[in-house]
Amino acid sequence: MSKKYHVYGVGNALVDMEFAVTPELLQELSIDKGVMTLVDEFRQAEIVAKLTKLHCKRCSGGSAANTMVAICQLGGKGFYSCKVANDETGTFYLEDLINCGLDTNLRNTDRASGTTGKCLVMVTPDADRTMNTFLGITGTLSASELVPDVLVDSEYLYLEGYLVTSPTGKNAAIKAKEIAKEAGIKTSLSLSDPNMASFFKDGLLEMIGDGLDLIFANETEAMKLANSHELDEAIAYLKTLAKKFAITRGANGSIIFDGENLLEIAPVPVQAVDTVGAGDMYAGAFLYGITHGMSYTQAGNLASLAASRIVSRFGARLATEEMQEIRQAIS
Repeated sequence: MSKKYHVYGVGNALVDMEFAVTPELLQELSIDKGVMTLVDEFRQAEIVAKLTKLHCKRCSGGSAANTMVAICQLGGKGFYSCKVANDETGTFYLEDLINCGLDTNLRNTDRASGTTGKCLVMVTPDADRTMNTFLGITGTLSASELVPDVLVDSEYLYLEGYLVTSPTGKNAAIKAKEIAKEAGIKTSLSLSDPNMASFFKDGLLEMIGDGLDLIFANETEAMKLANSHELDEAIAYLKTLAKKFAITRGANGSIIFDGENLLEIAPVPVQAVDTVGAGDMYAGAFLYGITHGMSYTQAGNLASLAASRIVSRFGARLATEEMQEIRQAIS
């Protein structure tokens, strides 16, 4: 029996505020380059005050949200569980999800008072992305935001690794995986960020539990999780955690383990200007592919092409029309 949704996602709802900055400015602001750092509301406001003269691009984000939007833009059906506050930013977030064609628990939820989370995304000329995140109300995301009836009517569960930073978020991920496994729904996880693998490994392993169907990681995240500097060792370690996985390697393309063989996916050469959302886009396009009859190689090629387009401009989203063109180019 076919499922209503291709993918059910769970993640932190954050409004992304993207700025183009210099490495010198990051240094001046004492910000660690190239990683995601959690900050409190006061510290985030302090940074924003220093960036007020720079152009800001705003959209509903968070790692899993970007992935789920990509699935919908390609023509898939997705549902996203998250938490925002009853403020202007939360209303913006909900409306943006709906406009992207994504179903969500927020439609039928009375939003609590508080502050919707925000992520400052600072992009340097080398296309690297640095994030300072105030989780706000999404830090209290819990199993209450899950909709079990919808989850069991989905082909895949998709979790973002960032959930590990919040005890209630981690528990929600574990609960979602339990519901999915009991119903025979396939499970997937993105490691999300090198800092998650470095500082929250024990929590990630709790979320992974007795294993997943699919893991997404870039090579830095995979090697950090494996406590190794060797990609071969990281690949061997991921095989103990998931039946299948995809490791992105930037300009070197990606490697997919389909459960039996390692598949090398060629990169699509582009001039990268912004790597924000590249991994999210790769995961979204790949999940779309494997839930729509594509082989793992075809899905990898679709994901590689979509990721190459996202890094060639600013922002974590492409227009729906362009996503449709990418799909047609592969199919």
